[in-house]
Amino acid sequence: MKKVDLPASCIVENIQSECFSVLTDEERDLLEKNTINIEYKRGEVIAKQGTFASHVIFLKSGLVKVFIGGQGNDLILKMIPEDHFIGLSSIYDGNNTFIYSASTYVDSVASLIDVNFFKSLLRKNGEFAYRITNIQNENAAQVYGRFYCLTRKQSGGLVADLMLCLANRVFKSDKFCLPLSRSDLADLTGLSIESVLRIMKEFKNEGLIETKGKNIKILNEEQLDKISKFG
Repeated sequence: MKKVDLPASCIVENIQSECFSVLTDEERDLLEKNTINIEYKRGEVIAKQGTFASHVIFLKSGLVKVFIGGQGNDLILKMIPEDHFIGLSSIYDGNNTFIYSASTYVDSVASLIDVNFFKSLLRKNGEFAYRITNIQNENAAQVYGRFYCLTRKQSGGLVADLMLCLANRVFKSDKFCLPLSRSDLADLTGLSIESVLRIMKEFKNEGLIETKGKNIKILNEEQLDKISKFG
């Protein structure tokens, strides 16, 4: 059987703002009238699971986590970078609430688009609806990859996957300043804080990464990729 490479599990990569390029001038004007831009501080909630979903949320800048809350620890589904939608899964007919929560990792700006207007765009503009469908499918593939990682990979593979995802898909650089807390890293990997710190120390001792405070540099991406896939 041919091995299928799953997408990096922490994030959806493709820029999603390109879907707006297929709107007509009239639709863009109406979109602007039906959108408000809100600034959020680090740690603020953008969407709360179970509350009324009156808007489709598009993240203009910042970094957000999407998660499902439970009696124990939150289950983080993904990180959302700028130029990506939040809450598209809540707009199907028969549902009017957010099915998960979203909060900011850093100061962020989000556009809140009236959900009824957004649905009218889907009905009237076929190319726009097609692109939104593609985004939904990519989101689904990412979540599948996420659950595969959490249930099949060992602890080293989980941390390696996260390091590569942060470098290649979030910050798009082998050097970055990590805005996430130790608790955030633990939640993203499904491990304890102690386990994450131990594994990162091992990666550092083995020359795979370099750390100075919050600053991280990927030194051996090839080896991290092997650990991510087989570790």
